[in-house]
Amino acid sequence: MQTIMNLFKNNIREYGMVIALVLITGLFWILTDGINFKPLNLTNLILQNGFILVLAVGMVLVIITGNIDLSVGSVVAFIGAIAGVLIINMNVPIWLAVITAIIAGALIGVWQGFWISYIGIPSFIVTLAGMLIFRGLTLWLLDGQSLAPFPDSFQSLSSGFIPDLFGGANVHIFTIVLSVMLSLVLVYLEINKRRTQLHYNFEVAPLWLTIVKLALLLLAINWFAYQLAQNKGIPTVLIIVLALIVIYTFIMKNTVMGRHIYATGGNKKAADLSGIKTKRVVFWVFVNNGVLAALAGLMFAARLNSATPAAGDMLELDAIAAVFIGGASMAGGVGTVIGAIVGGLVMGVMNNGMSLIGIGIDWQQFIKGLVLLIAVGFDVYNKNKN
Repeated sequence: MQTIMNLFKNNIREYGMVIALVLITGLFWILTDGINFKPLNLTNLILQNGFILVLAVGMVLVIITGNIDLSVGSVVAFIGAIAGVLIINMNVPIWLAVITAIIAGALIGVWQGFWISYIGIPSFIVTLAGMLIFRGLTLWLLDGQSLAPFPDSFQSLSSGFIPDLFGGANVHIFTIVLSVMLSLVLVYLEINKRRTQLHYNFEVAPLWLTIVKLALLLLAINWFAYQLAQNKGIPTVLIIVLALIVIYTFIMKNTVMGRHIYATGGNKKAADLSGIKTKRVVFWVFVNNGVLAALAGLMFAARLNSATPAAGDMLELDAIAAVFIGGASMAGGVGTVIGAIVGGLVMGVMNNGMSLIGIGIDWQQFIKGLVLLIAVGFDVYNKNKN
């Protein structure tokens, strides 16, 4: 029992948000008479929030270093405008337009990272300026008007689905196959992780608890996959998000760069003294955030099927809220990619559920703000307690 309590205390942020996500989802299941669990609604939930999850992945790295990025909403709009001008006005091939937009996002990250890392201007000021600069450039590039429509092949970036290789009629069989394969991979990883921990005499959870946790996770994954299979299968957006989760979780947990990011946010002076080039770390984190913001901008434009000056408005606040709700710390040095995704899902489920039961946008904003305040207050309370 003591081992279980220690594990929970050490992972209270992660477990707390997962429990909150389950409770919020269950609440809206009751309030909507199960509509939020319908296959069509679950698919829409993914399509509507995919770009926010992409932004959250980039934002969590920025916040772990002790910085913040207020410009990502404007960058989303600017990248959408670039894609619109290239694809719609200039008939540039889609693949070339996508590459150009990603490079533009990287250059935006270089621009902001330079001022923050090497000139020493606080990230709040630099990215606040970026918010205004890139919104202004969007208005100039689009001449204050929207560009539409995009070709179907570009729209598939945000609204496409993985084809069924098995030709299922009423159920997308390939989705079921992929969920089973993912389940087997997760079982192998959990067994291997537990074996390694025992080999080095680390504290591990009781075997029965590991089995229960794994069983619940596999049940959730396969149930979710079955619901998607009853509609159109796995959206392209979900594949993109899952790929980012795997890549960035590996980077943050298993690479030198990941450790340097945590060290920079945890104690910058100590990191400098230990030989970590913290300026370079922060610089590349902002370049990375620019690239992911560009990807989110392409997804958002494809979702809207237009490039519009108002695109991305307030998205930076959704991304920041997702990261803090997911357990990141204002002081830096704390946070996980999985936590940011869970925080984004909390926001997405709340938005979706409140819309389904007819809550007005005014009260939606009020409730989301309250949830953010409680989440950060919970973080501060635990920090002071320890």
